[in-house]
Amino acid sequence: MNVDRIGALIGKELREFRSSPAAIVPVVLVVVLCTTLPFLIVVLIPALTGQPLTADRMILQIVAAARTRTPALASLPPLGAAQAFLFQQFLLLFLVAPIVGAVSLAAYSVVGEKQGRTLEPLLTTPLSTGEMLIAKVLASFLPSLAIELAGLAVYLLLAGALAAPGVAAALVNARTAVLVGLVGPFASLTALQVTIAVSSRVNDPRSAQQIAVLIVVPLVVLLVGQIAGAFVVTTGLLAAVAAALAAAWGLLILFSVALFERETILTRWK
Repeated sequence: MNVDRIGALIGKELREFRSSPAAIVPVVLVVVLCTTLPFLIVVLIPALTGQPLTADRMILQIVAAARTRTPALASLPPLGAAQAFLFQQFLLLFLVAPIVGAVSLAAYSVVGEKQGRTLEPLLTTPLSTGEMLIAKVLASFLPSLAIELAGLAVYLLLAGALAAPGVAAALVNARTAVLVGLVGPFASLTALQVTIAVSSRVNDPRSAQQIAVLIVVPLVVLLVGQIAGAFVVTTGLLAAVAAALAAAWGLLILFSVALFERETILTRWK
């Protein structure tokens, strides 16, 4: 595995994205939605209706149970604890954002090369199949990650400005670090690797994009389940999920290389 060759292809892909800014519009739109939606639900709607979160008995019960397990919530007043709890759960949206956005980039990465007749010259370079596929995954992942981190910074700043005192500080913890720094990236890389693998066998980018549903749906279920108090996902469990996703990504790299069939991919699509 040659790091220099991978870096060169990543640079080429990023330059193409830069020359076509519309390619990253889906990522930006999803991150903006994920950043603003929690504040609409947690801050704006209660303010407009005059019904604070603490007026909902179910939320109070769920937050009370969470406070017994989370010292950061236990130190906050009821309203602050309720807001911090919900904002913590909505961080799961920042796992969905890079997957949904980056998959659109990755789906066109191989199919677009074929349709633009630029895949054949790429296959004649010294790049191995593994290097090429990893580079394409990382080239789709890095812009999405950068936009996601910018959105997360805005999220924390807005929490400090609009939420109750102490809420923003309560969000900065080990669970958030594991969720955003490990689970999110490895979930994205896994989804992108599958997308690249599928795009090497189909002629329509939309067919490859549909694979993101396999990752997004469980994350949405996780979000709804935690807010409803159906279950609790601990930091240790999140770390185990991150390790499993990292292993899955490694296996998918091997699978996508075997699926690519470098010698016949162009003739199969003619």
